[in-house]
Amino acid sequence: MEIKVSSTICDLIPGFSVGVIEYKDIQVGDSPQMLKGRLQLFQESIYFDLLEKNVTELDGIKEWRSIFKSTGKDPNRYRHSAEALYRRIAKQNYLQPVHSAIDLNNFFSLEYQVPIGVYDCDKLSGNVQIRIGIETEEYAGLNGRINNVSNLIVSADDQGPFGSPFVDSERTAVTLVTTNALQIVYLRPSEPQESKEKMTESLMNMFIQIHGGSGTYKIVGC
Repeated sequence: MEIKVSSTICDLIPGFSVGVIEYKDIQVGDSPQMLKGRLQLFQESIYFDLLEKNVTELDGIKEWRSIFKSTGKDPNRYRHSAEALYRRIAKQNYLQPVHSAIDLNNFFSLEYQVPIGVYDCDKLSGNVQIRIGIETEEYAGLNGRINNVSNLIVSADDQGPFGSPFVDSERTAVTLVTTNALQIVYLRPSEPQESKEKMTESLMNMFIQIHGGSGTYKIVGC
């Protein structure tokens, strides 16, 4: 599978890149107690931190808000997924376990303050391009709504957009029967290349530790 970032994004956001991880022969299931416990403790820690500061003051949250603004999307109306998670926690509306892939995604998204998407590879068609959504494009999202993706950064295959740092689609959702997956880490452009590599590799290694199978990663960007 070939994955590219469009020149339009590169013009708008210098240094833009994503971590791309492809997994094979994984087994998704109930999260191990270790992950459930770490996720709960981390959320409680974040809640107490947010008693003293606003969500938008956090470096990763702030940087991705500015990226949304750069593509023409109001970050106050369309909050990227990492910010949405933090705002839930600020209200003590803690994330409950779903399954191992989503729970791990949420954990790393909270840890690094960036959006992360995970998709079922067997539901994808052809190659993938990271680009800007156009006015007529929309999909049924995991938030239970039809989402127009105009001016959002999207991941698109031959059938059209299936994911974004805002919300992912139902079409390519990972489920308990998923065996091959694609993970896209929406990295912070300000991070050094070495940090981007380490973060992506760390996520991959923990994912494989929990799900088995094998994985390969690369950084794709401008």
